[in-house]
Amino acid sequence: MPENERQGLVNEVFATVAERYDLMNDLMSGGLHRLWKNDLIGWLNPPRNDRSFRLLDVAGGTGDVAIRYARASGPNATAVLCDISQEMLSVGRRKVREAGLDQRVTLTQGNAEALPFSDRTFDAYTIAFGIRNVTHIDKALGEAFRVLKTGGRFLCLEFSQVQVPILDRLYDFHSFEVIPRLGQLTAGDGEPYRYLVESIRKFPAQERFAAMIREAGFARVSYRNLTGGIAAIHSGWKI
Repeated sequence: MPENERQGLVNEVFATVAERYDLMNDLMSGGLHRLWKNDLIGWLNPPRNDRSFRLLDVAGGTGDVAIRYARASGPNATAVLCDISQEMLSVGRRKVREAGLDQRVTLTQGNAEALPFSDRTFDAYTIAFGIRNVTHIDKALGEAFRVLKTGGRFLCLEFSQVQVPILDRLYDFHSFEVIPRLGQLTAGDGEPYRYLVESIRKFPAQERFAAMIREAGFARVSYRNLTGGIAAIHSGWKI
């Protein structure tokens, strides 16, 4: 796909699936994304005391990560949820309001490659199932490094490369044969789901992505495989 057309396609896909995005994640992961997001917040380990702590959750449209963070952290911990899709933000805004977290979580429209925030603003940066849809991953990683304070932490949850024999074949069948059909049945259109599956296959494997995080300037880079490598959480620190 031509580079100048990619962002438009991604925007169209998420505008189309916004109201069904949580269902889509259930279909793609068999509901495991909920446990993986819990693992993400568990590894972040936000402060539970009165300490002030500020999270930036990028591509967090429907609010799953920001809401989990707010519930797991102390009363002075806040989050900014940033997403390029207005349709996704509309769903996220509704969920944040229904959770009673309007005072803890704010929502802003913005591009991961050119974040609308000042340098050294946030204590932590999270992105879940979003970075593979960015046109220039290196720019998004550079922006993550820029907006973090010294000592700040980067965490990325993303579908990855399966590391377990046989499971990889089952996962391929589920991804390319089952998910598009489920998308057609539940949403009347299998194409957005087919694109999302293909975007997973083109995303760098665990070690390559870890190297990209280091190239962006992060230190103490590590990752954890989840469910045999179907997904992985990558971590890095701005030191």
